Amino acid sequence: MSSQDTAPPEPEISHDDDLFKPGHRACAGCGPALAMRYITEATGENTIISHATGCMEVVSSPYPESSWDVSWIHDVFANAPGVASGVEAAYRAFDEKEGFEEFEDHDDVNFVAIGGDGATFDIGMRSLSGMMERGHDVLYIAYDNEGYMNTGIQRSSSTPFGASTTTSPAGSESFGNDTQKKNMPAIAADHGCEYVATASIAYPTDFKRKIEKALEHDGAKYIQVSAPCMLGWDFDSAETVNVAKLAVQTGMQPLFEIVDGELSDVMSLSDRKPVEEYLETQGRFAHLFSKEGGDEVIEEIQEHIDEQAEELGLDR
Repeated sequence: MSSQDTAPPEPEISHDDDLFKPGHRACAGCGPALAMRYITEATGENTIISHATGCMEVVSSPYPESSWDVSWIHDVFANAPGVASGVEAAYRAFDEKEGFEEFEDHDDVNFVAIGGDGATFDIGMRSLSGMMERGHDVLYIAYDNEGYMNTGIQRSSSTPFGASTTTSPAGSESFGNDTQKKNMPAIAADHGCEYVATASIAYPTDFKRKIEKALEHDGAKYIQVSAPCMLGWDFDSAETVNVAKLAVQTGMQPLFEIVDGELSDVMSLSDRKPVEEYLETQGRFAHLFSKEGGDEVIEEIQEHIDEQAEELGLDR
């Protein structure tokens, strides 16, 4: 018998069924790219995505190429929720009028809007507020990499306290960003969204379950997924999932669900790790470990996380 006869078969890898195709221009180890893949796996092909300008729009749709195998619309930074609202309203109108039999039934289509934290927490806030206030049947997903990574690593309203960015640089007079992260899940819940959740790319099964659960609710839904940026956060590209997991295990990124305005489920932690273990993995917090007074800033971050953990009932 020749060695050719006994050689194991070549593994077959096919991306034919992927709805977010490989070949995009995202960095190796890109957390948001993983989020896009999990989103399409959970929503399925009968989905219309309205996508704000941002990292994932830029890397996935260089004309005339596209990584998207679902209906996908690129919007400007501020109006992805507005466009999704219009598409959803149009389908609802088709359902109510005769002569539009060629369109899918409204209830069979998933209407999804996607934006980064800049498009969500800052620039698109007004459009998102309108979508949620009007109760459009749209799932809004914010991929949260805590800064404007696409345009030069500037701070956003999602940037954590103490992080160094190009517009909140650590230096002789500064320890980096001096504000706490905006609480977008609470804002979404206060708008009357029936379903609100946080997720992480380190826990894809939980993330996809929450997407499927959100789509079962009529009206506006909001999910915020933590998606580390190896370039903006300054860590090795092989460590993306580990960094994302540490964010959850230290309480920096608590995972929970809010249904009908009430906290309904929290991924509790039996042995929450000190926040220092998370901070020391990233260059954006390196100054806290080398600069005089950094210990006090780390202690302040820990106190904030402890208060948040107590409020959510995070510790088992």
